[in-house]
Amino acid sequence: MASTYDYKENIVFDHQEKEVWFVTGSQHLYGPGPLEQVAEDSKVIAEALSRTEQIPVKVIVKPVVTRADEVRKVCLEANNASNCIGLVAWMHTFSPAKMWIAGLHVLNKPIAHLHTQFNRDIPWDSIDMDFMNLNQSAHGGREFGFIGARMQINRKVIAGFWKDPEVLQELGVWIRAACAWDDAQNLKVARIGDNMREVAVTEGNKVSAQLQFGYSVNGFGLGDLVAFVNQVTDQEAEELLQEYDDKYTVQEDLLPGGARRGELKEAAKIEIGLRAFLEDGDFKAFTTTFENLHGLVQLPGLSIQRLMMDGFGFGAEGDWKTAALLRAMKVMAAGLEGGTSFMEDYTYHFEPGNNLVLGAHMLEICESISNSKPSLEMHPLGIGGKADPARLIFNAPAGPAINVSIIDLGNRFRMLVNEVEAIKPPQDLPKLPVARAVWKPLPNLKVGAAAWILAGGAHHTGFSMALTTEYMEDFAEMAGIEMVVIDAETTLRVVKQELKWNEVYFRIS
Repeated sequence: MASTYDYKENIVFDHQEKEVWFVTGSQHLYGPGPLEQVAEDSKVIAEALSRTEQIPVKVIVKPVVTRADEVRKVCLEANNASNCIGLVAWMHTFSPAKMWIAGLHVLNKPIAHLHTQFNRDIPWDSIDMDFMNLNQSAHGGREFGFIGARMQINRKVIAGFWKDPEVLQELGVWIRAACAWDDAQNLKVARIGDNMREVAVTEGNKVSAQLQFGYSVNGFGLGDLVAFVNQVTDQEAEELLQEYDDKYTVQEDLLPGGARRGELKEAAKIEIGLRAFLEDGDFKAFTTTFENLHGLVQLPGLSIQRLMMDGFGFGAEGDWKTAALLRAMKVMAAGLEGGTSFMEDYTYHFEPGNNLVLGAHMLEICESISNSKPSLEMHPLGIGGKADPARLIFNAPAGPAINVSIIDLGNRFRMLVNEVEAIKPPQDLPKLPVARAVWKPLPNLKVGAAAWILAGGAHHTGFSMALTTEYMEDFAEMAGIEMVVIDAETTLRVVKQELKWNEVYFRIS
């Protein structure tokens, strides 16, 4: 279910700048006539895919490949094309798979196998050997599938007619995951301050992460940020205050002439300075921590909420893994209904038969998941030792959602996904001045929480009402990491077995 709040998410990513290359395999056995038809059919499919609403990028048809040198050439070209996020391979006819080995061996972009054929139906009354020779996906795709399995290539296989909505949806999901993977290869994450002291799960090996995911993480002192905040002029702050007044329901004493307008102005300066710091360093994800605030008047709350709305990844208390994860989820979700936010399981409701989780954080929840016009308020925060911080307050809407976490287990990274059902808060929360979401974990809180804890899932997550498990599964495949899914079918016995099997697999693989 989409948010009822009319928002525009200004994602810092343009899908239309990116391409997937449509590569069709065949061979010279059939002669020039059939190969010309293969090329024409490939062009028709690629152009049709580009026009569908499920596909957010351009689909560029490439020349039909019939020899090993042609396969290798197109794979190397894809590697070096910054706008190419991956390949979609189709075997119109039989394409001997040994000719694919050299190319697939050097390919470093994601690949999907579209196992389809140009004609939906068999022409029962006219089918002849010419038709049979031309339309051989049924066995040509199996030959290609063998070499993918033999080379242990992580790939997505999508089987079905290329016009079917389900096929288009699966391909669109994979392409969005490929966009996120492409973005991660050049992502820079800024750690402003360090991790929250003594916390374990937010730690991790940043070199291993860069090798696995592509993104880089570097630390900065608060002075680096404060220098940008101190350069903000009163005029710049006043202009942003006007934007606040126009967009939000503003607490009375924060309005023009109000007793606390000056404090809101400080929050505006922090937002402008933080945004300038991130843009200056080309950072698209960042972390802060309440234990490192020297030089700031307030804990950045409002500013972080608004930066997440604009597509920046964020992790609290130095949680750089979640910051990078949230950025990837934002890229995947760009243009889709529903929002995506940093989140934390905060407290439980153990009413018999109605177990619930209240998700929130101190302040930093993205307004993209709001179900109404957010309220801009300022209240005390009993942590951080600074002035009362400004924040946006709202409830998340009802509907299906996912909570996602990535943890560092030393020898590998593990992604956890818990499917949940968000609900309207059963009652008002008049004394809780933070943004929040309420949900029922699947299959239920008892099993869901136990499974999450057994798998070592973090308390910080990326929460999305725009994405599904399939998006995260495709991304995890591209990254080559472990994935544990907790959904309606989960049992603790199976989870325990899966964790043990996974441990063995990743030790020997």
